[in-house]
Amino acid sequence: MISERARQVKPFIVMDVMEKARDMESKGKDVIHLEVGEPDFQTPSLIVDAAVRAMREGKTQYTHSLGLPELREGIAAYYRERYHVAVSHEQILVTAGTSPAMLLLFSVLIESGDSVILSNPHYASYPYVVRFFDGKPVFVPVREEDRFQFVPGDVKKSASKGTRAILINSPANPTGSLLEPERMKEIADIGPIVVSDEIYHGLVYEGSEHSILEYTDRACVINGFSKLYAMTGWRLGYLIVPKKMARTLQKIHQNFFICANAFVQWAALTALTDKRVKKEVEMMRVVYDIRRKVMVALLKEIGFGVLHPPGGAFYVFANASRFTKNSYRFAMDILEKARVALTPGIDFGSEGEGYIRFSYATSLENINEGMKRLSEYLQR
Repeated sequence: MISERARQVKPFIVMDVMEKARDMESKGKDVIHLEVGEPDFQTPSLIVDAAVRAMREGKTQYTHSLGLPELREGIAAYYRERYHVAVSHEQILVTAGTSPAMLLLFSVLIESGDSVILSNPHYASYPYVVRFFDGKPVFVPVREEDRFQFVPGDVKKSASKGTRAILINSPANPTGSLLEPERMKEIADIGPIVVSDEIYHGLVYEGSEHSILEYTDRACVINGFSKLYAMTGWRLGYLIVPKKMARTLQKIHQNFFICANAFVQWAALTALTDKRVKKEVEMMRVVYDIRRKVMVALLKEIGFGVLHPPGGAFYVFANASRFTKNSYRFAMDILEKARVALTPGIDFGSEGEGYIRFSYATSLENINEGMKRLSEYLQR
């Protein structure tokens, strides 16, 4: 028997698209992948070397359940230096990726029937995590003309006595939008605890990213190493929480996960602290920015709407309403006929319908070829 809780989780459409594209490739078809938000860069060699060194030195056993003290100190120092906020290593929990971090956090925040405010569109998994703990997602539309940012007044109107958290994501997936600091401060003042998904921090091209911890202590941060350091397969994330929450999260982590991989944590410490890695990461960011500009220009040229270029992450959330009212069918038809894999906007909520998410975490050669195929498809 399958539980009702499990039955409520729908497919992650972008993964369905990717898997169908891979199936096509296995049959000899050439597919351009513009669907998945995964860096095409290899993990910097200094990070790889640090992991190998840790394994050879026997650092392959359980660590402290909160994470290596050295890594937690490194994360605290990183937030103090970058955002000028006071963070203690005692507030940090290192996890095997940001998805487990999210599960742990909402298991602590939500009682049955509590609500969590989310943007619409939003990262596809957010509402399923909330519902998994018998919470209720409350969706606040964010609009293209307003750079897909939360309007604090709309958020405040949606809050109630049962609102346990407001979830923000800046830079955002799927839109690449950055939340302005004034709006972030207003949201922090509404009342419920703010959960800030900061996984795309460092991948910013217009403006500057800000941590929610600059504006309030009543906040929880979700972050990790996957995107900025091209470490998606390493599976390492972390939480920064108020001190009073840390022990409860630790106990749940001990029982369900024990700890994150030891040698991966040692590698992550190198990622945070080695200045040579910082230079390599900056090189990646510059390349992403070049790709971003090329993709936006080509999308506009072939008829997609991009009212405001994305300021961060590695996505363009393009308006395709002149071509379709069904983004899922449109994306699947493009995959079949043009051999370009794209993510339909409906994957990110009802307000995402009529949009297509394009990822520029791939080479300029692939971007140019993908846009060429897409243009030919639209002309046909």
